[in-house]
Amino acid sequence: MEGFNHSRVSEFVLLGLTDSPELQTFFFVIFSVFYLITMLGNSLILLTVLSTPHLHSPMYFLLSNLSLIDMCLSSFSTPKMIMDFFAEHKTISFEGCISQIFFLHLFTGTEIVLLISMSFDRYIAICKPLHYSTIMSQRVCAGLVVTSWTVGFLHTMSQLAFTLYLPFCGPNVVDSFFCDLPLVIQLACIDIYVLGIFMISTSGVIALVSFLLLLTSYIIVLVTIKDHFSTGTSKALSTCTAHFIVVLMFFGPCIFIYVWHFTNFLVDKVLSVFYTIFTPFLNPLIYTLRNQEVKTAVKRKLSNQNLNLGKTTPR
Repeated sequence: MEGFNHSRVSEFVLLGLTDSPELQTFFFVIFSVFYLITMLGNSLILLTVLSTPHLHSPMYFLLSNLSLIDMCLSSFSTPKMIMDFFAEHKTISFEGCISQIFFLHLFTGTEIVLLISMSFDRYIAICKPLHYSTIMSQRVCAGLVVTSWTVGFLHTMSQLAFTLYLPFCGPNVVDSFFCDLPLVIQLACIDIYVLGIFMISTSGVIALVSFLLLLTSYIIVLVTIKDHFSTGTSKALSTCTAHFIVVLMFFGPCIFIYVWHFTNFLVDKVLSVFYTIFTPFLNPLIYTLRNQEVKTAVKRKLSNQNLNLGKTTPR
């Protein structure tokens, strides 16, 4: 890392969410519970899809990959934030800070493309049902997932390509609970206003364009459902509604933070918490509560595990 950045700063100070001891204790409990449920919920969806043969379809294959990404997105900063609530000095090394930026943009970039892939899957299923099995083949689904991770990797590398060469000689205080690009590049010892506007706006524009693309696709799907009323309308509408709720929760905070950048308002911290903690926490709840097939499969899996435990428990 030293070969890339001739910096005198070896670590950054994270101000966190609050300096109130009472609130820190409260947040420690709340976010610990959220993180635990997030990991358990997404793991349950992932295992249920993998172990249930009738869920081996394109939609659930993409859903299981979304659960995997949500587990990663929730883990890049949340464990450290939880530990920092009781730390006297909330610091992170320069390498750790760069790593957080890398993983943040990797996982968010990957999730953006995956959400677009999921909307494409629903579009084909509802608008071109006769060609669905041909278009959404296993090869295509695998290609969509690989493309998602590839785009996420290229996006995060494009963001770090300039950041690594910036001189950071002080100050080193980041007004957040993790390192994010808009806050970190402001600490560079050179005037990076134009470069910062370009780098950060790139993420904002990508999020905004992707959201508009997704919005258009869901509008087309909803119009198709309305014009071709059938027995499967309720199920299709429920599935699309769940997907769109996820899209709104994920893209709303991202667009706000990266389009209205260089702000230090409390709302920025709240939005950061929302798309790094709350969205991965709510995704499994939304999909399991609004999708009857997943809900039934999860209940069956839990029931089988309870039966197996009952058989193996000595009496």
